[in-house]
Amino acid sequence: MEAVNIEAALKGVRFLRGRRPESDTSGAFAELGRLGEAGIFAGGFAGESAWERHRSGDELVHVLGGAATLTILDPGGEEILEMGAGTLAVVPRGRWHRFHAPEGVTLMTVTPPPTDHSLAADPREEG
Repeated sequence: MEAVNIEAALKGVRFLRGRRPESDTSGAFAELGRLGEAGIFAGGFAGESAWERHRSGDELVHVLGGAATLTILDPGGEEILEMGAGTLAVVPRGRWHRFHAPEGVTLMTVTPPPTDHSLAADPREEG
């Protein structure tokens, strides 16, 4: 067991400017450790992510710096969370969600595998 210096870990990854749903995010997130089967990650970007979901568990999202809008799709509509530094949210298992951070955000997540991605306007409508 050891303590993890998140700031030092973030120095080893690139800040992804101009992120778009189809962007390659490799090298933009550091793996800080594991919590059971879930990975603990930290990274930053400016722009918008693809839709994603995690079928095997809830995802914890903690904003370390900057701000983002987190949109979570549920069967009856969508939930929009405005998140700034120091806020956290739990995305329920299996819910499609994405981030919009035009000015930039740095996140730490606890993410259960696997992660599904979608570029659809509404991934709930995909087969």
